[in-house]
Amino acid sequence: MEVMLPYFTEKFGNASSRTHAFGWIADDAVKTAREQVAQLINCLAQEIIFTSGSTEAINLAIKGVWDNYQNKGKHIITVKTEHRAVLDTCKALEKKGAEITFLSVDREGLIDPEELKKALTPQTILVAIMYSNNETGVIQPIKKIADLVHANNSIFMCDATQAVGKVNIYVDDEHIDLMCMSAHKIYGPKGVGALYVRRKDPRVSLFPQMDGGGHERGLRSGTLNVTGIVGLGKACEIAQKEMWEDAARISKLRTKLEQFLCDLENVFVNGSTKHRLFNVTNIAFPGIRSEDLIKKLSNIAVAMGSACTSDVPEPSHVLKAMGLSDADAYSSIRFSLGKYTTDAEITKVIENVTQAVIEIRKGL
Repeated sequence: MEVMLPYFTEKFGNASSRTHAFGWIADDAVKTAREQVAQLINCLAQEIIFTSGSTEAINLAIKGVWDNYQNKGKHIITVKTEHRAVLDTCKALEKKGAEITFLSVDREGLIDPEELKKALTPQTILVAIMYSNNETGVIQPIKKIADLVHANNSIFMCDATQAVGKVNIYVDDEHIDLMCMSAHKIYGPKGVGALYVRRKDPRVSLFPQMDGGGHERGLRSGTLNVTGIVGLGKACEIAQKEMWEDAARISKLRTKLEQFLCDLENVFVNGSTKHRLFNVTNIAFPGIRSEDLIKKLSNIAVAMGSACTSDVPEPSHVLKAMGLSDADAYSSIRFSLGKYTTDAEITKVIENVTQAVIEIRKGL
C-alpha cells in the first residue's frame, strides 16, 4: 500500500503519455513492476502483459491462441478440475467450433500423462493445464506435461494463479508458453494481474481480445492501471524474498491442522498430500454437510470450494472429478492458510471445528 499510495495522488500520470514528466514517471513505475514480476517467474520483462487479473489473462491466452492458430487446428485440451475461468472459456469456444478434450484426474487430483499423450493430435493447438489446484492445492507434473505438448508442436498454457509466489517457477526450464497470475493471491491489490507470453523457442503469437490504442505490445489495449501494477510488482518482490520462510512455517501449521482434524472419526484429506502447495488443505467430514459445519464456524473464514463459485449450490466440480460422491463432496471444506496465520489461530480452529463436528453428530 505504501508504494501504491503516491500513484493515487501526486503521481497520477498516464503511463502511455510520452510527452511530459507526469507520463514518464508513471511509465518508469510500470517498467519497474514489469521487471519485478518477470524476476519472480524467471522470464524477460518484455514477456509480461498486464491485465485486470487471471480471468482476463486466461481469456486472452486461450481465445488469443484460438483466433491465431485455428488454421492449424481446432483442438484444445484441458482438465476437468480447472478453474471455471478456463472451463467456461473453453466451453464458449466449443460454440464457435472448437473441439475440447477434458482430461480426467485420479483420486489424488493428478492427471495421467499417458492420457494426455493419447489425446494429442496434429490438430491440437493448445493444452491448458493449471500448475496447482485452487481447491486442493494439488500440483501437476508441469515439466512432463510441457515436454509432451511441445513434442506435438502444440502450445502449453498454465494457470499458475495459486502457485505464483508460493513455489519457484522457472518458465523456461518448465517449458511453459503462456502463464497467468493475479496480484491478490500474493497480497497485492485485487483487479490486476499479468499474462506471461513466450517470445522465443517457440514464439507465441496471440490475437488481441480488446482493440484500441495498442497498449501492452498491442495485446491488451486500455489505459494501464498504474497503481495496481505498482502494487503487483511490489507484491512479487516481497513474495520472492519471503517465499521459503513462509513455506516452512505455514506447512507446519497446515500439518498440525490436518493431523488433529483427521483424528476425528471418518475424516480425511482430499487430494495428494505429496504433490501440493504448502498452504491449502481440503478436508472431508463424511455425514456432515459442509454448509451446516460452516454455519457453526462464523468467526472462521473457510469455504466449500473456490471463492468464484461459493454461491453455487452444487458439489465442487473438482472433487467430483476426483471421484468423490456427491455426499462426500458436499461434506468437504477448503482451509487456506496465509502468511499471517498464527499457531494460536490454528489451535482455535481445531477446537472450534472439533466442537462443531461433535455437536452436529449428536444432533445439537
